[in-house]
Amino acid sequence: MTALAIPEHLRVQLYAHAISAFPDEACGYLTGPRDGNAVDSLVACRNAQPDGEHPITPERGADTGFVIAGAELLAFARTFDSAAPARIVYHSHTNGRAYLSEVDRQMAIGSGYPVQHLVIGVAGGDVTVVAQFDFDLVEVARWKP
Repeated sequence: MTALAIPEHLRVQLYAHAISAFPDEACGYLTGPRDGNAVDSLVACRNAQPDGEHPITPERGADTGFVIAGAELLAFARTFDSAAPARIVYHSHTNGRAYLSEVDRQMAIGSGYPVQHLVIGVAGGDVTVVAQFDFDLVEVARWKP
């Protein structure tokens, strides 16, 4: 599996969202044509972690966890019936590192959504590193902004 392409203008939006959410984790998703190899739209979501809506770790704070919930989760799920479904779920890590934690992996596998994953490392108000993972949670791209 190869990394879906993320145009520069969307990378700028991703970085801005991650920085503005700091010290909390940012989250959202990228959509694009079902049969394409790139995404073309970003949907920023509210991190509902502080509301205790995380199914595995409701006790975590928004600085160490994220969850898309409520109407935003429903809108996300509905994209799979459209011509431009969610293709990548993204979130940030506030420790400056880009990796899938054990909880991230459990949620990705348990959800069953056919998406890639993007983790944006943020520290000191800056994006430090970004990693992209395929459907099988194997890292397929890593870069520094």
